[in-house]
Amino acid sequence: MSFWTYMLKCADDSYYAGHTDNLEKRMSEHGTGAPTCYTTNRRPVALVWSQEFATREEALAAERQIKGWSRKKKEALLRNDWKEIQRLAWGVRNPLPWHLS
Repeated sequence: MSFWTYMLKCADDSYYAGHTDNLEKRMSEHGTGAPTCYTTNRRPVALVWSQEFATREEALAAERQIKGWSRKKKEALLRNDWKEIQRLAWGVRNPLPWHLS
């Protein structure tokens, strides 16, 4: 069985991260607003990122990590910009040349 961590972009321009064992079913639920959750009053929502994991624990850990990220870091993930994610994790705003190697 596979598990998924995913991120949605909501109509109010916010992001929502979650995890599931059935991505298609969960997207349908977000689309209808059932069950009630963060996205219910922020529809329509669009799936902007997802990643498959072997265990629920891994998917949940990824969800929790992403939920703790800033908007800029989440958007770097959407661009698959790992260098920017690392820069943001270090808190470097104006990297010096020796940070760029």
